[in-house]
Amino acid sequence: MKLLRFGLLDSTQSFLARHPELGFCAVMAEAQTHGRGQGENRWESAPGAGLWLSAALPPSSLAPGIVLQRAMEAVIEAIHQTVPSCRLELGLKWPNDLVAWKEGRLVKVGGILGETKGDRMLLGLGVNLNAAPSLPHRVIAPASLRELGVTPAPEPLELARAILAGWADLSTPRRCAFRWPRAGEAIRWDEGEGRCEGWLEDGRLSVRNAEGLVALCGGEVLGFAPIMRDY
Repeated sequence: MKLLRFGLLDSTQSFLARHPELGFCAVMAEAQTHGRGQGENRWESAPGAGLWLSAALPPSSLAPGIVLQRAMEAVIEAIHQTVPSCRLELGLKWPNDLVAWKEGRLVKVGGILGETKGDRMLLGLGVNLNAAPSLPHRVIAPASLRELGVTPAPEPLELARAILAGWADLSTPRRCAFRWPRAGEAIRWDEGEGRCEGWLEDGRLSVRNAEGLVALCGGEVLGFAPIMRDY
């Protein structure tokens, strides 16, 4: 896949959305001024801090949630391929965040978003390699691979190429060290709290709350529920 490299962009995802004439390709930037996340989340991406990558791919027949989860599993695989000495256990936080454990607390190492533009599926990825942004209001704090002990951190271009090779085939699930939340854990999200029943095959999260069994198809799990109840 053709990979375009820039020193500075507003957002790799926005750049691809503005240029449908580029067809199927990928773009990475050393820094972003308006990096995009889920919902309305925005931040600056400092030079040398991480990998900021977007790819325009053919649409997938898989459920959107599964596409993003498998794409992030491919990222985990690529990190271990490019840094064979990496022993850090990397996992998925529902719906599609890249996370690890640090001193007993869950931290976010990267995130991914997807959208359909015309006949293209756009995947946008950010991974904190050498430094993490300062986001004190986040319940799940950001962290970088370097501060979690992955030294040297992956080289961005090498990692990008390994990720794109993985994204070429999302039909097969890949392994990750863990998934959070696990079945049985009490959790809370934007609209309430309940107990996780498990990850569904279509990418949704099954939870049980006071009203019964429901499936979350969007939003974000914010953390453990502060009050344990019998759901």
